Amino acid sequence: EGQLVESGGGSVQSGGSLRLSCAASGFSYSSYCMAWFRQAPGKEREGVASVDENGRTIYSDSVKGRFTISQDNAKNTLYLQMNSLKPEDTAMYYCAAFRKSWWNSCRLSGPLYNSWGQGTQVTVSS
Repeated sequence: EGQLVESGGGSVQSGGSLRLSCAASGFSYSSYCMAWFRQAPGKEREGVASVDENGRTIYSDSVKGRFTISQDNAKNTLYLQMNSLKPEDTAMYYCAAFRKSWWNSCRLSGPLYNSWGQGTQVTVSS
């Protein structure tokens, strides 16, 4: 169906900031969830943050207060502003999406999402 392309990853020192972007194309959902996931080597994929068509957000406890998910519907772009980065934030970050029913919430559960980007690497050094 649609395509998701992430960008903005890189290397930063602990305490620094990065902003990830995810350009979406080919989606025409009136009700949807978009989210950021991450996976570090040897670890399970972890949901980071999600947002729905009404701007309702969900964050994992590990990033709450440091990361902010947002979207620019005019540009069909999802963002993840990451502040106060820690070495444990080092991972490949993926953008994901799925079409939902209006009553659903955007839980941070990977199997719910059926469109994925290729990922962008974030490395935080101490």
